[in-house]
Amino acid sequence: MKSISGKDLCRLLEKKGWQLKKIHGSHHVYMIAGRKERISVPVHGNKDLKIGLLKAALKIAEINEDDI
Repeated sequence: MKSISGKDLCRLLEKKGWQLKKIHGSHHVYMIAGRKERISVPVHGNKDLKIGLLKAALKIAEINEDDI
């Protein structure tokens, strides 16, 4: 799996319809209408996200690995 930064994941989520609800420190919290789940994305410059965190966020957002 290709690793991406927190900034890139934020752009991908926004493109898929997720909305930024709040920023708490360096974590951006995204939600989408009609669902209870939220996705917290750590944004630390251009530092890549760890694979487990990335897979979990993609699973919640229902985004395929091919879309990255």
